[in-house]
Amino acid sequence: MKNQKLLEILKNIGLDESEAQVYLSALSLGPTTILKISKASELKRTTVYGIVEDLKQKGLMSIELKGLKQLYRAESPEKLEMILESKQREFTAHLPEFLALHKIQGRESTIKIYTGLKTMKQIYTDTLKEIKSNEDYLVITHQEKWFHLDPDFWMKHYIEPRAKLNIKTRLLFQDSDIAREHKKFEKNFNETIKILPEGTHLNVDTILLPQKLIIVELLPPYNITIIENQNIIELHCEMFNLLWDKINLGSRTS
Repeated sequence: MKNQKLLEILKNIGLDESEAQVYLSALSLGPTTILKISKASELKRTTVYGIVEDLKQKGLMSIELKGLKQLYRAESPEKLEMILESKQREFTAHLPEFLALHKIQGRESTIKIYTGLKTMKQIYTDTLKEIKSNEDYLVITHQEKWFHLDPDFWMKHYIEPRAKLNIKTRLLFQDSDIAREHKKFEKNFNETIKILPEGTHLNVDTILLPQKLIIVELLPPYNITIIENQNIIELHCEMFNLLWDKINLGSRTS
């Protein structure tokens, strides 16, 4: 084939080599016969018949009748784009099912470690995509240390978007001026906040999701540990709830 680049593109989007050769040959010939496509593609005529039928099934070739003659015509390249868009839509529609399989695979023993503030921000925003309606979103943190890392980013890209989700957000904050101020607006952000007992000292932020435990160090180099182990997650949820129940809802907010 003269145009090897186009041939490779067609192969990359799902056609095999023979299908790509036949399609390009028919495209350049216009409505034509199997014999001419065979010569242009340098494939046997009997082989071309089968390939043309396959391309018809894919919507890339059609038949025209001219008098008593049957001609074969390649569909416009725009049809290829439509086919790709259709496949993209189908994949997007089923993406949650693929993600569910990804989460299930090895979730009982997966530990991932990341570093850096930029990566930390991405992990936080990713949690908002993972959490489902009515699920628990549990946090234990030193709110002041965490918030001061990038106040504008946290508010615009994490706290405010999280407030719009129909989830059960419960936050345990180490006592600080920012923690107390944040508690005043907990209803605005769809949260319930309790202040930890005096003397509590935290340098980490812990996030508990139904399928994931995230531990974030709030000091450089900002290491992030993500654990996907159901037994460990359930243990931390029990510990969170025990601590939550021991703190009176209105304690240390004066």
